[in-house]
Amino acid sequence: MEEREPLPLHVRHVHKLSIFINRSHTLTHSIALAFLIYYRASFLFQDPKSRASPTLPWLLVFASELLLSFIWLLGQAYRWHPVTRTVFPERLPEDDKLPPIDVFICTADPNKEPTVEVMNTVLSAMALDYPPEKLHVYLSDDGGSPLTLHGMRESWRFAKWWLPFCRKYGITTRCPQAYFSAPEDDGGCERAEFTTERQKIKERYEMFKESIAKVRERGGPKDNSRITARDHPSVIEVIADDANDTVLADQATIPLLVYVSREKRPSHPHHFKAGALNVLQRISSVISNSPYMLVLDCDMYCNDPTSARQAMCFHLDSKISPSLSFVQFPQRFHNINKNDIYDGQLRSAFSVQWQGLDGLKGPVLSGSGFYIKRESLRRSAIQQQDINLEELRQSFGSSNELIKSFRHNYKSNGINSRHTLLKETQLLASVTYEKDTKWGKEVGFLYDSVAEDFFTGFMLHCKGWTSVYCDPLKPQFLGSGTTNLNDLMLQGTRWGSGLVEVGLSKFCPLIYGPPRMSLLESMIYGELAFFHFYFLPLCCFATIPQLCLLDGIALYPKVSNPYFVIFLFIFLSALSKHLQEVLLTGGSFQSWRNEQRIWMMKSVTTYLHGSLDAIMKKMGMREASFFPTNKVVDDEQVNLYQMGKFDFQTSNMFLVPMVALIILNMASFVGGLFRVIFLGDWDKIFVQLFISFYILLTNFPIIEGMMIRKDKGRIRSSVTLLSAMFSCGILFLGFIILL
Repeated sequence: MEEREPLPLHVRHVHKLSIFINRSHTLTHSIALAFLIYYRASFLFQDPKSRASPTLPWLLVFASELLLSFIWLLGQAYRWHPVTRTVFPERLPEDDKLPPIDVFICTADPNKEPTVEVMNTVLSAMALDYPPEKLHVYLSDDGGSPLTLHGMRESWRFAKWWLPFCRKYGITTRCPQAYFSAPEDDGGCERAEFTTERQKIKERYEMFKESIAKVRERGGPKDNSRITARDHPSVIEVIADDANDTVLADQATIPLLVYVSREKRPSHPHHFKAGALNVLQRISSVISNSPYMLVLDCDMYCNDPTSARQAMCFHLDSKISPSLSFVQFPQRFHNINKNDIYDGQLRSAFSVQWQGLDGLKGPVLSGSGFYIKRESLRRSAIQQQDINLEELRQSFGSSNELIKSFRHNYKSNGINSRHTLLKETQLLASVTYEKDTKWGKEVGFLYDSVAEDFFTGFMLHCKGWTSVYCDPLKPQFLGSGTTNLNDLMLQGTRWGSGLVEVGLSKFCPLIYGPPRMSLLESMIYGELAFFHFYFLPLCCFATIPQLCLLDGIALYPKVSNPYFVIFLFIFLSALSKHLQEVLLTGGSFQSWRNEQRIWMMKSVTTYLHGSLDAIMKKMGMREASFFPTNKVVDDEQVNLYQMGKFDFQTSNMFLVPMVALIILNMASFVGGLFRVIFLGDWDKIFVQLFISFYILLTNFPIIEGMMIRKDKGRIRSSVTLLSAMFSCGILFLGFIILL
């Protein structure tokens, strides 16, 4: 009798209707773009004396349309073959056959990343529905804060009560802060017993928070050593019981909990988050050495305790496992409201684009919420069979214990004592350990970009590794999204700088990618690396047609010209496709408007500054920098966000370009209306008049912030005045150079 094949651990669903719609749209839109290019190019073959418009503004608009079309074309690879997946964790083997997992959580600044919030993420990771003896949680504290270390010790004590409570009553929300802020979840147990025990746990949680708050008020635990976030020795501590701790007799095993603060010195580069993750890799290799690692941002708590089992449905599938590097879950956010004026939920990326990536070779490594195979981050340096010990040291450094960990039968018990373990981890966390090695170049998370996740994922895919995207109905992880303009701008600039860095390097996806991956994958990575160059066409479309409008120069066909239909079709085609995707992914018409607005705003601010930052770093005019996004809640900012009002309390370098362009478009729109009323040439300048109107309509909140609002989040009068002067400068230069 033939042995039956085991049931699959997951199923892949191909969206055939979406594929047909997407490819049909790509075809028709491309044909329209071809007609547009023909219309623009034919102008260049006309007799210069008979041209109706000056050549320079026409060329600038044409170049902008070509760049916009090119980036759009790259982005169509997302929509070529979208897929979704369903997992069956109940079909996994027994717990004793599941592989161990190391959890890496990174924090850097307790002033921007509140310690209680970070510890909630730690506790939610410790409470994952996974064999506790196979779960090991590591926290990287790049700030070297005694407060964070104190929080870890308090988390360990609270975990001895919290974890058994969650297991006993089947609690599904295992982040304490989220659990106690939501309606009661009793797991279907007897009410009286559950209520009593829940109250006890809540009291202990309040004591836990109070302990951290008291230490924070005192300025941290007593510590005579002088340390700063950029200058401190390494501190590695395996969190364990104090002698005075009392534990319930029936408590089960608690996952291993390790605090890591690597050594940092101003004279040595520390490579930001990528450097911290590589230190965690090395230290965990000699302590637990799990084959799989979960990486989380400090605010991204585990919302569903089953995420590890869901990830193992892919990693343990013998058909895809040999080449599978990581399983990426979407980033979802608990503080984003339905209106979402800042597009903080990143809907397009996690609900549309990553599904398209999954239909090719897999999604991009996305910073947080992914289970990655440890071997994939080091195999290229150890895959040769005849490699000797000296060559391994050149790749991985001088630690013999780290090199021993590469053996499949390695046990960390080989380190004989706690003292020896501490000495080894101090070496692995030192600032000089990576010198003359391949860490950050070929091994671990890569250093050539502050967008270490994007660059590392790209190189993994180039080496032949694959990834999968798992997006279940219940969010597996929930974090804090950006709910104010300042954080949005700073975060977007940092992301833009990192992505453009890769695009301008020798690893440019459009050049380095095609020999190593499919054309469609290279297009996607190219789009991600260069979509910040949207700032060029959008800055052009917000200035050149407006300047020409004021002087009565037409840059677009008349309404009576057959080519007007081509421009109208392209405009409506792009907007309707975006609207369709928003509605199909649970959004609304208001969500569509918000995304259109924030795309325009970011294009002339964060995309511009991020690209310039990358170019300056490439030219050696600026050093790489990384500022963590502020996670501290500001009640006034939250109130404005909940009311759907923009908080314009941000740097002038972001505000002035936006406001100046709005003022310029207001002037051009009024000037255009006068031309229509008094000269009657609406047929000639209709498109340019409409562009100004559409920009003003979409960005009305900026006008409101300048002229109507009186609250704290309005645009300051000084910014409006400075922007008006900037607009006048644009007008003056425009008339001199262009017209």
